[in-house]
Amino acid sequence: MIVGAGPTGSALAAGLSDAANASAARSVLLLEAGPVPATRDAVPPEVLDGTRMAAARPGHELNWSFTGTVAPGTPRPVPRGRVAGGSGAINGGVFIRGTREDFDAIAALGHHDWSYERVLPSFAAVEHDHDFPGPPHGRRGPVPVRRTFPGSACPVTEAFWEACRDLGYPWEADKNASGPPGAGPVPVNVVSGVRHGALFTHLLPRAGRPRLTVRGGVLVHRVVFAGTRAIGVEAEVDGRLRVIRAEEIVLAAGAISSARLLLRSGVGPADELAALGIPVVHDAPAVGQAVTDHPGVAVGITPVPAARPAARTGVVEAALHTVATAADAAADGRGDGDLEIMPYTAPFAELIPGGAATPPDEIAFGVTLLRTASSGAIRLASADPHAPPVITFGHLTSAVDRARLREGVRRCAEILTSAPLRRLTASYGGPPAAVLGSDRALDAWIGERVSTANHLSGGCAMGSVTDARGRVRGVTGLRVADTSILPRAPSRGTVATAVMMGEHLARSFPVPLET
Repeated sequence: MIVGAGPTGSALAAGLSDAANASAARSVLLLEAGPVPATRDAVPPEVLDGTRMAAARPGHELNWSFTGTVAPGTPRPVPRGRVAGGSGAINGGVFIRGTREDFDAIAALGHHDWSYERVLPSFAAVEHDHDFPGPPHGRRGPVPVRRTFPGSACPVTEAFWEACRDLGYPWEADKNASGPPGAGPVPVNVVSGVRHGALFTHLLPRAGRPRLTVRGGVLVHRVVFAGTRAIGVEAEVDGRLRVIRAEEIVLAAGAISSARLLLRSGVGPADELAALGIPVVHDAPAVGQAVTDHPGVAVGITPVPAARPAARTGVVEAALHTVATAADAAADGRGDGDLEIMPYTAPFAELIPGGAATPPDEIAFGVTLLRTASSGAIRLASADPHAPPVITFGHLTSAVDRARLREGVRRCAEILTSAPLRRLTASYGGPPAAVLGSDRALDAWIGERVSTANHLSGGCAMGSVTDARGRVRGVTGLRVADTSILPRAPSRGTVATAVMMGEHLARSFPVPLET
């Protein structure tokens, strides 16, 4: 039984249920709290439309609409997909792999099966790259990957690339090749404006197959144990509670809800669970801890009318990845890039209708810190399964992080005020020169605007909560399979990594299944 039909859960369910060797295949029950459309015609338009992120609006029925404290005293919306495909069904369609250094760092902790060379075949297996046919890319996987190259991009994107070139940033044509970072096109899983999330790529093609059953509208409250052996889940179905049993339980509910489920099931810090009246099955202090994400801030311009595209095929087309060089940034010696500057193709008022509090014609350039010294936590507010979690990110609490983010904003401002973009700008919405020239003033400017990239990882990290196969320590019959088992958030967006994890973890299940 897999709980959560997001990118990892869907890929894992596909891999386990349709193994090439029939004797190795399992009967898999995949449970999803949100709707599971049975046909393409039944897919909500917000899930289909890869040119917007309409369901990311707080309060949308396909969005869990959590709230998190991104920095002390700073609450922000935390959109999470409540539909088959998970957060990958409501996002911007970016499909960038985690870097070589990300995975080799995991392997250095002793989890050797997660080295870059070990996960590379799993990355290739899930994708069909339409632009780069040879290794390290895949051509037979279910996820279409495309890019917008110079000459066919939006005017602002073209000017962004020109400005990066003029400022000396290298060109990075293939951001999934794990080469030196630079400016270049962003790989996406959006084709002709249609988002190809896990519902499209892994679930609908398997509809009706005998070994895979997918049920929507099933809200899992907790894992049921016999002693320390997981034997099923207690779930709410059509307003009624029932226990659903399985030989092995896999939590793939995402980096927020997998930790929530462990805590509600009695696996977590014993003192916190006892205070909430939750019977303790296993004292696991690391559950919900060391959660990481990417802090960011938007720097905007209002383009002249001639710079607004007549039509768009996606949310983003380009990004610059680069390495922070600030003297006080305590550089970690890695060269894969810890700063990202990514222009959007339209104002947020158009990308997230009804959910953006930004000037209606302003196009944002997202400045994101891709590796942080700080971390956060996920806790329960109560034992009530309907109560939202308490999410803290810890952004801006580290001087190292503040220095790197300041540098990212300054670099972005330099790009936006360069000649190629200045020609397309009606008004500039970034920090003025006086603010850019003062660390203190720029910290205040960032602090008023800081948000998070929603690339959450950790909370059930391998090594402390699980082993490298996702098996939860201290209990049996229970695994976690999503980005919550990563020790740190990867240095790029998480969807490509999450899909790869489902493919990769499917190979770790024993044959026959342990009982």
